[in-house]
Amino acid sequence: MEQRHRLDRSQRVTVKAKRISVFPGSRGRARPSEERLNSNRPPGPGIAPHLATAIPGFFGLFAAAVLLSSCGRSPSDKPAPESKEPRAESAGTVPSLLTFQEAHMGTQFSLRLWATPEETDAAKAAADAAFDRIAALERVFSDYQVDSEITLLTTHPPGEKIPISGDLFQVLVKTEQLSRETDGAFDVTVGPMIRLWRQSRKNHRLPTADRVAQARERSGWQKLELDRETPAVTLGAEFMQLDFGGIVKGYSADEALDILKQRGFSQSLVAASGDIVVGDPPPGKDAWRIGIRSLDAVLANDPEHPLTGTVPLLNGAISTSGDTQQAVNIDGVRYSHIVDPKTALGLTHRIAVTVIGPDATTTDSYATTVSVLGREKGLAFIESKPGVECLILEADDRETVSRFTSSGFPEVAEITRKSGDDE
Repeated sequence: MEQRHRLDRSQRVTVKAKRISVFPGSRGRARPSEERLNSNRPPGPGIAPHLATAIPGFFGLFAAAVLLSSCGRSPSDKPAPESKEPRAESAGTVPSLLTFQEAHMGTQFSLRLWATPEETDAAKAAADAAFDRIAALERVFSDYQVDSEITLLTTHPPGEKIPISGDLFQVLVKTEQLSRETDGAFDVTVGPMIRLWRQSRKNHRLPTADRVAQARERSGWQKLELDRETPAVTLGAEFMQLDFGGIVKGYSADEALDILKQRGFSQSLVAASGDIVVGDPPPGKDAWRIGIRSLDAVLANDPEHPLTGTVPLLNGAISTSGDTQQAVNIDGVRYSHIVDPKTALGLTHRIAVTVIGPDATTTDSYATTVSVLGREKGLAFIESKPGVECLILEADDRETVSRFTSSGFPEVAEITRKSGDDE
């Protein structure tokens, strides 16, 4: 089903950061959506489609923007100071919601978990272990650190078999399969293209045909051969550069949540920019509620109503990808920061994608993939994946925004809290 909304140009603003807000619990019940596409495919295990209240006529469109904030408090564009000290959301002998935050991979990772007062020290230790795991993964996948594993990997000559770590192997297995399934719409070898496009965006000038050709020669998922026995990889071209920006934050969030669960904190959530993964629901609740800000609200820039709807989620993940914040206009054409491997340039179709699935590794990579594939191919791809759902927003040249969903995308509940109400 499709909805169209015309955007008032006078209300257009620049979104500063990708955001999602998190709310523990859900109160209402939902009617079956009349806007879902016809399909017999059941929703995935991470989706709680009957836990949100559907309001007739509600919600326009969703922003590709996400913010982690406390329930009942106004969000801030300023990041919280880095800290491993827990911040309790409630007091007493009952479990409290504790929040831990640290900066990694160029973004803020937030851990939220429920613990009793007696478990506070254990919760802090669990958070420390989770952040240590994220830091270790950054040393593997960073394309900025000169001594990261993927940076050192690309210093080897073509044809040499290079042993790799277990984490790099696991992620490469997933990316290789995804590249094959999508004919290269998702490709971790496009590092040369991404760096070239970063420079073009900075200079507001398209790269020359020669520069694009050079980047192409150093890219291509078929040029990375994976040996599953050793494990090891062999590079098929000189000066290759790998970029895991479309999957590694999700993978790191999954790993962090696994540690929290292993330490006995299954009622937990991990957020990394536009990627959120949750475990068991909060005490006394049926699901976590993930707050979504409508596109109309983003454009109106109304600080009094920063969030306009929620979707329920338990033991699953949600990721958002889009070009609402980092687009650039070159020679009268609007380009996204998301690079199309087929053109080596930013996407020119305006699209924002939200994916819900069983884990953040999946949702992170699929959100990027669908952005590149576009609406028709993207929805067909999602419909072929059991347990995964998708919301797509598209805007045309006249600023008309259309909304499309996969068959099982959950109902959205309107936020009706009164001012000062803290759930």
